[in-house]
Amino acid sequence: LEAAAAAKGEKKEGTLASIKGALSYKHFVFGAIAIFLYVGIEVGIPNIVNLYLTDVNGLNIATGVAGSIVGAYWFLMLCGRLVAGVIGGKVSSRAMVATVSALALVFLSLGILLPEKIVSFPSVTSELSFAMTQLPLGVVLFVLCGLCTSVMWGAIFNLAVEGLGKYTSIASGLFMVMVCGGGILPLLQGAVADAAGYVQSYWVLVAALAYTLWFALAGSKTK
Repeated sequence: LEAAAAAKGEKKEGTLASIKGALSYKHFVFGAIAIFLYVGIEVGIPNIVNLYLTDVNGLNIATGVAGSIVGAYWFLMLCGRLVAGVIGGKVSSRAMVATVSALALVFLSLGILLPEKIVSFPSVTSELSFAMTQLPLGVVLFVLCGLCTSVMWGAIFNLAVEGLGKYTSIASGLFMVMVCGGGILPLLQGAVADAAGYVQSYWVLVAALAYTLWFALAGSKTK
């Protein structure tokens, strides 16, 4: 029993030392924060779009139609990942994160600031028939962000663990813990939506995207 307890203590000390070692790399710490924010961005965009579409004080669109519109966001994520799988070996992770972060910043900013110009967007009705739904341009721009969030996970991970060597395994575990951002950041965005409105809540995600852009351009550089 004493030997088992001693071995357990040594293992615990080794784990703590490994965690400390991984956290000594600044670019990994910055990357962990970036993935925390990224998952919140990925979840927050369609979440608030769905609420905005279906709320009686919002656009008051039928839930079935709203679901198909939000589904377009996830479909675009699938398309983006398929494209990324083809070009991933030819484009650096840094370039990918910087490009999609900047593009998503443009989409969200325009979606917030542009007048509510009405455009037609393909959707599926509750009777499962195809239809063109009239939507504010801002909503369409929010949905288009699915193309941008599609490639961030893998690219951010690659940048965060670069050069960690023997600490890569423990860093990967810490990295996975940061997916909790998918529950925390949308909660913050929801609070802003209650206070200032659905569209204005996207400024929270603009700030988060500004960080991921900074991480790609500067914070991910190793020393």
